[in-house]
Amino acid sequence: MQFFAHRKRFGDLTEQEIVALAISSEEDDARIYRGYAERLRADYPASAKVFEGMAEEEDRHRRMLIELHEDRFGPTIPLIRREHVAGYYARRPVWLVENLSLERMREEAEAMERQAERFYLAAAHRTSDTATRKLLGDLAAAESGHQRTAVELEQMHLADDAKDDEARTARRQFILTWVQPGLAGLMDGSVSTLAPIFATAFATQDTWTTFLVGVAASVGAGISMGFTEAASDDGELSGRGSPLKRGLASGVMTTVGGLGHALPYLISDFWTATSLAVVVVFIELWAIAWIQNKYMETPFFRAALQVVLGGALVLGAGILIGSG
Repeated sequence: MQFFAHRKRFGDLTEQEIVALAISSEEDDARIYRGYAERLRADYPASAKVFEGMAEEEDRHRRMLIELHEDRFGPTIPLIRREHVAGYYARRPVWLVENLSLERMREEAEAMERQAERFYLAAAHRTSDTATRKLLGDLAAAESGHQRTAVELEQMHLADDAKDDEARTARRQFILTWVQPGLAGLMDGSVSTLAPIFATAFATQDTWTTFLVGVAASVGAGISMGFTEAASDDGELSGRGSPLKRGLASGVMTTVGGLGHALPYLISDFWTATSLAVVVVFIELWAIAWIQNKYMETPFFRAALQVVLGGALVLGAGILIGSG
């Protein structure tokens, strides 16, 4: 509460402070767009040019605001930023957006412009001072113009070939960062836990014990796979992306793959639980084959034969060991 007590309300700002706030906001947004452009330059050069153009637009509006301030209030601009004003729209810290995908960056930029426009329009409607109302209305129109400029810049720099190239690059990055580690985790979780779960099931015919063994095997495998994936490659040279994202994808999908056929053992009847678990196993294996076909372009029947045959062998081994 003490933090908010030291922030001014927008309604208490003077016209000079409103202009100064607009200037600092334009500076911040230009900095954000240049940061996006720098991150995208290597893989998405056309989109980098779009964000550079948007940063230049922010710079142009900032210069117009500075000229307005000098004409009306003189050369000394008060130091006032977003965080100094209660209720003013905020931007995410750079460390929260630096790992955004290209599409998310575009969405974030569009949201930034809409947010600023809505704020200035709402502020304009709340004031009765003619000059202030006109100023806020002009700022809202400028933000709306930024949105049109973004579209024009995309049309200028993102030709169909460039869009296709960037779409292929984005798909490749998605597969390397999320699909491959997730698929490896799902395969490991679905297949490697079959033997211990079904061996325990047929050895004890106790569904609760089988469930506990299944959860332990799944969670343990998930933690192991997640840490292994994250530690095996920092992504700098391989281009596979953030080790945290890859480790998360691998760990979560490994756990999910094992839990799928462990959860049926919450059912107290052994044969009902086992029958349902077997059905779940084959659903998991077919899902793996589908993912391989969709994202890795492996022929579906070849992927299905490999995965289902391997899974069936492990399942049979578990049942045979448990029955012995």
